[in-house]
Amino acid sequence: MAYLLGIDIGTSGTKTILIEETGRVVATATDTYALSTPKPLWAEQEPEDWWQATVSTVRTVLQDSGIDPAEINGIGLSGQMHGAVFLDDRNQVIRPSILWCDQRTGAECKWITETIGRDKVIELTSNPVLTGFTAGKIVWLRNNEPEAYARTRKVLLPKDYIRFRLTGEFAGEVSDASGTSLFNVTKRKWADEMLDGTGIPREWMPEVYESQEVSGVIAEDVAGLTGLKAGTPVVGGGGDQAAGAVGSGVVESGIISSTVGTSGVVFAFADKPVVDPSLRVHTFCHAVPGKWHVMGVMLSAGGSLRWYRDTFCGPEMAEAKANGSEVYDAISAQVADVEPGCEGLIFLPYLTGERTPYPDPNARGVFFGMTLRHDKRHFARSVYEGVAYGLRDSFEILGEMQVPINQVRASGGGARSAVWRQIQADITGREHVLINVDEGPAFGVALLAGVGTGVYPSVEDACRSTIKVVSSTKADAAQKASYDRYYSVYRSLYPAVKDQFEAVSQIVAE
Repeated sequence: MAYLLGIDIGTSGTKTILIEETGRVVATATDTYALSTPKPLWAEQEPEDWWQATVSTVRTVLQDSGIDPAEINGIGLSGQMHGAVFLDDRNQVIRPSILWCDQRTGAECKWITETIGRDKVIELTSNPVLTGFTAGKIVWLRNNEPEAYARTRKVLLPKDYIRFRLTGEFAGEVSDASGTSLFNVTKRKWADEMLDGTGIPREWMPEVYESQEVSGVIAEDVAGLTGLKAGTPVVGGGGDQAAGAVGSGVVESGIISSTVGTSGVVFAFADKPVVDPSLRVHTFCHAVPGKWHVMGVMLSAGGSLRWYRDTFCGPEMAEAKANGSEVYDAISAQVADVEPGCEGLIFLPYLTGERTPYPDPNARGVFFGMTLRHDKRHFARSVYEGVAYGLRDSFEILGEMQVPINQVRASGGGARSAVWRQIQADITGREHVLINVDEGPAFGVALLAGVGTGVYPSVEDACRSTIKVVSSTKADAAQKASYDRYYSVYRSLYPAVKDQFEAVSQIVAE
């Protein structure tokens, strides 16, 4: 029996899973860590926290499974995309990593676009330069922390920093590199014109692999630290969204994933690098060799619910801790007591700016339509519904692009709640199915490790042999009709307050 290990460096924690080649999960472990917001709309983490969580979860999984580490055929890495880890000439981290949800780089993104030329940027990278992407972070460092910039010799994405710690290799892969604004998505290689035009040294970028290719092996010193066998292959892996798509079997035309994690992502497979003319969704390389994907990204999906929990649910959290239950179950029970539409209370989930369909770092969260009749339960449901409206934005765009949608596979924390899953189905008007695994990106990169080490002949075969649909949530036509009216109001709110978002951001920055 072959075993495969998947490691996912997430925003809230690192998850490691061990699976059999059949897809059965043998062991899993997660360690959490903090996210720092030193200024409004900033988001940073310490890469060392990722490393310690990786070591801890790998050791736990090996201990809990009881298998011989020599039986692990390969290891796959996934991680939060776009973050920048800056290393000096001794390969030491220079400053905290600037994360995907950080919005400080608006001026830098504008400068990159004007310097390269908007049309050239799209030709080279298939996407606009967005504040969440990596290029703006590098230019920001040059503009604002010149001493740190002068010390920089390598820039790595989060999972690729962990790869370096595991193997000693500076390597990346195509799906994650697609989100840097420095990568030619069509040609699947670094875009030299972007690097040269922005003045970012080419040698700072790691070698790029396809996602299933072996990129290095576990180093001797790491073997002693983690319990892994030295020489175990580590494949390219994938950015969390592409890896999660593999872990959900979204590797062929017509199958779509709708994932509610910290962010919300609607992900569609593409045989060719198709680009939205209005640039509202992203076109990236898929973790499937020679394939691409189109995805819409909202920055605060599950993140909105986590904010709601932390801000308003102190009693529920205390009760859940006392009786060993899950606080999100209590919130879902409250949501189920409220009629769809929340009697006109609508939530805009732009707590950390937004990307799809509005690439606006100044966008803010809004509760609209409050009356004396609204109580805490209404606010909870409006968060659920506001996130689902945001996901519908991406479905609408994919429809305009004539991307086929035959099946929607729901995943992430938002798929675990039957209430929230029904809301998503009703608002989008599309049946949502669940599959037999819910391990997300970590499962996907474990499968990629199996492809890279010969356990499976292809990514498609790996998915077909391990992933099955187990249940479905059908849309309620009557609820869809009601939600259509509320969605129209939802869509009108951002244009109505866009200028005010910018104004308040300027006031806060003064």
